[in-house]
Parts: sequence; structure tokens; C-alpha cells
Amino acid sequence: MCLNIGHLCNCLTDGGPCQPCSMTAKELETEQAHLSNNINAAGRAGSSCESDASSGEVVRERGRNWGWMLSGIICVNILILGCALASGTAYNNVDISTPDLQIFLIILLILTSAWMIYYVFYTAKNENAVVYKDAHAGPVWLRGGLVLFGLLSIIMDIFKIASYVGYLHCDSAVKVAFPVIQVVFIIVQTYFFWVHSKDCVQLQRNITRCGLMLTLATNLVVWMTAVTEESVHQTEAPEHTEYPEYPEYPSNVSKIHGRSSYISKAGYGDDKCKCSHTSCSMFKEAYYYLYPFNIEYSLFASAMAYVLWKNVGRVLEEHGHHHIKFRLKDIILGPVAGVLLVVAGLATFIVYEMEMQKDDSDDDHKDNAVMIHFVMNIVILTLMSASTVAGCVVYKVDHREHVSDKNPTRSLDVGLLVGASLGQFIISYFSIVAMVGTGAKGHLNRLNLTAAILMVIQLGLQNFFIIEGLHREPFHEVRPVDTVMANPYVLQPSKELGLEGSDMDKKPVPVLTAYSLHSHTDEHRPKLTWKRRVLKEVCAFLLLGNIILWIMPAFGARPQFDHDAETEFYQFNLWAAVVNIGLPFGIFYRMHSVASLFEVFLTS
Repeated sequence: MCLNIGHLCNCLTDGGPCQPCSMTAKELETEQAHLSNNINAAGRAGSSCESDASSGEVVRERGRNWGWMLSGIICVNILILGCALASGTAYNNVDISTPDLQIFLIILLILTSAWMIYYVFYTAKNENAVVYKDAHAGPVWLRGGLVLFGLLSIIMDIFKIASYVGYLHCDSAVKVAFPVIQVVFIIVQTYFFWVHSKDCVQLQRNITRCGLMLTLATNLVVWMTAVTEESVHQTEAPEHTEYPEYPEYPSNVSKIHGRSSYISKAGYGDDKCKCSHTSCSMFKEAYYYLYPFNIEYSLFASAMAYVLWKNVGRVLEEHGHHHIKFRLKDIILGPVAGVLLVVAGLATFIVYEMEMQKDDSDDDHKDNAVMIHFVMNIVILTLMSASTVAGCVVYKVDHREHVSDKNPTRSLDVGLLVGASLGQFIISYFSIVAMVGTGAKGHLNRLNLTAAILMVIQLGLQNFFIIEGLHREPFHEVRPVDTVMANPYVLQPSKELGLEGSDMDKKPVPVLTAYSLHSHTDEHRPKLTWKRRVLKEVCAFLLLGNIILWIMPAFGARPQFDHDAETEFYQFNLWAAVVNIGLPFGIFYRMHSVASLFEVFLTS
């Protein structure tokens, strides 16, 4: 008894080798009481440490909430002020000029560029500023799209500068200063997101959150401005003639025919100010065709700024990331059918636009062009819906597990997908109600009703397909091996060799585990499984289908105004507001679907 307790006492008190003791029973009792007091004191100290740690967590949590709140307030205030200025410049009867909005934008662009330059130099100087990287954030195809749209946006700004130089003698110089500042902003921002889109910032978190919300708000205000100018361009001012059909309208407003609106204030160039050189109209027409790319650039940058904001202070676990390669091997039907669909859609879109832009074209030719456009959209939506159903059926027989880890990029993709689709849903349901309310008389109204119903079906099916694909684990091909076999070429420890209890028993033996039988890139398999092939075919076809559905409205297709059934049903003010608000979100939905479908294609 004395020997065991003595060992315990010597081990606990001295920390050295345990020596036999020769204590009496009374001395042992005294030593045990002393040890009990020490243990209780250590427990109280541990509780105190835990309390201090928990209080530290509370302080850090309060600091984080403060940073989130302040950055959110900054973003909301900039967005509301920018929305008021951007919407006010669209109407002639509102006394807000285009230079007023552009001065506000120039201030935002300069502040945002200055913060991004500061961030780049700060993170380069401090090694501990960015410790973790989010492997899911800023994939290469998203950054590549940002670079492409950024280059086209720079070309658009160059055309703006070349066009507006001819107006400097009679209009504000702010209109030419704004595109110059925007070129610098695009260059700085593109470099910033290309290098730092995966950062999880650990130092100066509150400053970084406020800077990222400033970046997000700036891009969204630029997006609102570009959308407003694009709407001004696509909905031209009506002629000043009588409008007897609607007596509540002013007498100087004509009957709505084609693309006309009360929106008549142009973004660049005043009607009273004449250009000093002959190339103004050519550059002006050229940069309007580049507006869709500038719009998408601002939205891409906004999405990447939001993901960076969510990743501020985030601590990631160290684990491997799936390295997925893009290959079109064994995928034939989807890309070929998609390319044919894009070619056919482009052909009908060109015919449609040429007829709409002819001043001497009669109503019958324009109605035929609108009919061709409706028929083409019905064909595209029908084929896309059918292929999406096939993909959803494959999901039902697919036993891949759902992703359970938190991922701001995936959450943002799903939120943007659902939110952006609401714009097209609104337009489609307004059209359905108008067609049903008027009895859908005439072939154009029936085609319009059919296209609107198919649009609702296609949006719902595609949202389900993409969201389900984004939440599935990447495919792991397993070879048909039923048992896990030990490597026969590795010498196994055995009793015959006399190695019991030796270090060799503790060494891991290489075996063919289930993980080693998985092939992520499938490099050694000649063909894909049927489930993977069907999903990849569907993704490729839907991707190309969304591209043509993005091209047509982004570059000027406005059947909502060229076919006046909804205009007569809702009155022009309401219908123009529905289209000009919902259509930009619908256009963004198509481009965002392309990016999401590309990711689903890679993981399938």
C-alpha cells in the first residue's frame, strides 16, 4: 500500500522518476490532502481560464457583429442613394441630370479603387493577414469570365470617350471623365479579384468588411446605371402626335407602336448639342452593343465581393479539394444539339431585329417577325424543359451524397439563381394574366401565352436541376472490387518471424482501401457511366440554350413592346415598369445559369 501511494505522490509532485517511499500513514494522509487541495485549485484555475476564453469569444463575436452591421449600413445607404439618382436621370420631367449621377459614381469609383490598392499592399506586406484560402471561391472560369467582360467593358468605355469628345464644346466634361475613371477602376478591380478572390482575411476584419461592402455597393450602382441607360436605348421616345385611345394620357403622346416609352433622356449626347466630328453616331451605336457585357461584369464583381465579405475571419479546415478537369470526351449529343440551337436562334434573332429596325416595314412584316421570334422561343424552351426532366430522372437513380459543409459560394449561387429568376417569372405571369384576360385571340396572342407558360415551366425545372447538382458530391467511380485486399508484396508481421510486440506491429501496412479505388478524374477509364454521360449531355445542352436565351434579350429583343397586347391590357406605364425592372434580372439569370451549369458539368 505504501509503495503504490508513494509512487503516486512522487510522480504527481516531483514529475520525475517514481521512487519507493518510506512514509508513515499519517504523513501519507497529509500528502494526500495536500494533493487534493492542489487538484481543486487547478480545477478552479481551469474554470477561470474557460471563463476568460468564453468572455474573449463574446468580445470577438461582438466585434464581428459590429463590423457586419456597419458594413451593411454603408452598403444599403449607397444603394438607395444610387437608385434614386439612377432612376431620376431616366425621365425628362425629373430635374436630375446625367452629370449629377456621374459625379456620384466617380466619387465611388475613386474610393473603391483606393481601398482595393490599400488592401493589395497591406496583404502583401503582412504575411498573417491572409492565412486561409477558400478553395471553392473564385473558380477559374468565374475569374476568366470577369476578365473577358472587363476587357469588353474597357472597349465600351473607349468608345464612349471617342464618342463624347465631340460634345465637349457644348456639354459637361464630366461625361468624358467618367469613362476614363471607370477604365482605371475596372483594371484595378479585375486584378484585385483575380489575385484575392479566395482570401479569408484575419487582420483588420472590420475595415475589410466595410471596404468589401463599398465595393459591392459601387458595382451594383454601376449596374443600375448601365441597366437604366440600356432601357433608355431600347425604349425610345414616342412621336408627338395625338393619342386618342387613352384619353388620360397627354395629347402629345402617340399611340404605342414598336419600342416606345416615356423614357427619353439619353445617357450621352444632348439633342440640342451637335457632335463636332462625323464618327459620334458610329461609336455611340457600337458602345450600346457592349452594354450587356458591362452589366454582367458588374454583377460578377458584386458576387465575388459578397463571397469575400462572407469569408472575412473564416477559419477553414485543412482538407484536400477535388481537382476536376474540363473534358468533352464521350459528350456529343448535348453540345451538337446546343450549337444547332444557338445557330437557329441567332438566325431568327437577326431577322427579327432587322424587321423591327426598318422604318418603312409594314405591320404585317413586323407581326411575322414577332411570330418567328415566339416560335423559336417555344422550340428552345420545350427542348430545354424535356432535357431538364431527363436530368432530374437521373438524379432520382443517382446515389451520390449531398454536400453538408458550409460554403458561402454555393449559398450565394443558389440565392442568386432563385432571386434572379423572379424577374422572368414576373414578366411571364403578367403576360399569362393579360393573355387569359383578353381571351388570347389571334395567333400571336396564343403563341405569346404558350411561350409564357413554357418559360415558367422551364425556369422551375432548371432551378431544381441546378440546385440539386450544386449540392451533390462529385462523382467517384469505383472499380468492381468486393473485398479490401492486403498488398501481397509487403512483408506482413507474423509469429513465425518472432516479431510479436515489436515496432513492426505498429507500422501501417499499405492496403488497397476504398478511397484508393476511387478515380476523381476518371483518366484510366475509356468511357463514362451512363448516368454521368446523361448529366453531362444535359448540362452542355442547357448551357448553350441559356446562352442563346441571354443573347436575344441582352442585345435588343423586346417582344414585350413589339407585341402590344400587354401594353393595351395594363396601360403603358405599368407594363414598361414591369419589363424594365424584371428583364435585367432575367438576363442576369441566364448568364448566372451558364456559370452554375458549367460547375454541375464538371462535378458530374
